[in-house]
Amino acid sequence: MDIRHTFGSNLKHYRTEANMSQAALAVKMGVDRAHVSAMERGQQNVTIITLWHVAQALDIAPAALLNERDEARLAGR
Repeated sequence: MDIRHTFGSNLKHYRTEANMSQAALAVKMGVDRAHVSAMERGQQNVTIITLWHVAQALDIAPAALLNERDEARLAGR
């Protein structure tokens, strides 16, 4: 899985786990909901600043958004 898709998959996972809508996350980050949607689909190159804002909004470590989760690795086999 490429890094944009890994990031997007993790973003959606942690956002859903936090019981947060795309719109709510977008408001917390100060971006459009469409931007969050594009990141989740792996269609957006993410800057280190955006990575930091996402992690802060979801109250997780930035590395959690970049590492493949075990279930994602298993699904790709």
